[in-house]
Amino acid sequence: MTTESTSVPSSSGPLSTAGRPSVAPPRGSSDRLALPPRRRTLPARFAAGPLMAVDCLAILCAVALLPAAHHAPPLLVPLVVGVLLLDAQAGLHRPGGAPAAVLDELPALAARAAAAWCAAAAALAVLEPTRAIGPAALLTAYAIHLVVVTAGRAAVHGRTRRVAAARPRSALVVGPGGEAQRFAASLGQRPEYGIRPVGVVGLREDGMPPAADLPALPVLTTAEEIHRAVIQNSVREAVFLADDPALVTLFQHYGCATWQVGAGSGDTPMGEHLWGYACRRTTPLGERRGRSAKRLLDLAVAGPALAVAAPVLMLCALAVRLSDGPGVLFRQERVGQHGRLFTLLKFRTLRPADETESATKWSVANDARMSAVGNFLRRSSLDELPQLWNVLRGDMSLVGPRPERPYFVAQFSRIHAGYAARHRMPVGLTGLAQVHGLRGDTSIEDRCRFDNHYIDHWSLWQDVCILLRTAAGLVRPTGS
Repeated sequence: MTTESTSVPSSSGPLSTAGRPSVAPPRGSSDRLALPPRRRTLPARFAAGPLMAVDCLAILCAVALLPAAHHAPPLLVPLVVGVLLLDAQAGLHRPGGAPAAVLDELPALAARAAAAWCAAAAALAVLEPTRAIGPAALLTAYAIHLVVVTAGRAAVHGRTRRVAAARPRSALVVGPGGEAQRFAASLGQRPEYGIRPVGVVGLREDGMPPAADLPALPVLTTAEEIHRAVIQNSVREAVFLADDPALVTLFQHYGCATWQVGAGSGDTPMGEHLWGYACRRTTPLGERRGRSAKRLLDLAVAGPALAVAAPVLMLCALAVRLSDGPGVLFRQERVGQHGRLFTLLKFRTLRPADETESATKWSVANDARMSAVGNFLRRSSLDELPQLWNVLRGDMSLVGPRPERPYFVAQFSRIHAGYAARHRMPVGLTGLAQVHGLRGDTSIEDRCRFDNHYIDHWSLWQDVCILLRTAAGLVRPTGS
């Protein structure tokens, strides 16, 4: 299930094409993944807690003003759960580029509150008919709910604006030079958004002049300059005017909140904008709604699979011990999600001459030193079975981009656009590229494209499909 064969470049210099910032190490540095140590991303500026508290307060006020006969848990509990879930599903607790106007939110709030109240009233009428709420009382409670939730959210948004204006966060603007300078100038004049641009990461020049009313901000063109700017200016926001997954990953490693504005931001409510630019917060994959479900799938499959495979694991271990001597397991440093290093486990199929060969030799598939047992384990992919333990530990997932050694990650990041962006997601035992035959001596560029396509369109069902296709492929092994 590994992906270990292609031509490897010998250059060690940084990549810099078309004016794009380099995220590779400078000359003379070690061949490590060019990502900084990961910092914790700060919570969203406009936290969900106060808005959820307002929802709960509105429900309590409305229920408290109902006749005493209707004060029952069968009414209150479904209301609280229903309103919170519906509002969360609609993104009414998520942050936007600026605090939304409550009037822009009112239609969505009113529709979801109506659905929750009608469902709760119907449930109460079925469970306790003597406490059923009449139409007049239901409309009154609903109206009180809307009044309280509107006033409460207006107060929360107003306080958020005041705090943002008083304590703006330093930000870098990423985009074409002239456009980024003009956007930064406009944003710098409007403190209500709570963002203070301190520099521009220029992807390319667009031939247009920067804004004339404010001095041009420094233009950053290398990873080293970005690093210094983030540290020296305590940058906590990165605003993207153009899509660049590799730079999004880089800034998220620094703990920065990342925003996409303009045409690439998708559908956003009318009130969510930065001075007329539609905006949305780009969420790291690890923070998406499916993170917990993906991890549960890993545990639900890897745990039983490891138990069922225990006899096979013991037989493989015994065969390696008898054929190749001590040292049944092979441990190797690999690059995981967000550039974190971990120790990958495999059954030993070949004993390398030294650590340098282990870290930098690309493929040993046809090495004459490999025994018959080692060759069989590689061709059948049985040498990968110990990685189920890596999955249980959380180093890997069942499905994701295949992990690679730091030396090759640095090399491929220089010559393949988007290779570093593969590390937005947990690495996997198998992946979309592998089930399409991209294993062994196949194109790294193709694998990179498949991996990023998988990440951009991830769903739990796709993970299940890839696992089923991988299981079907094991009956006709082709080796790794």
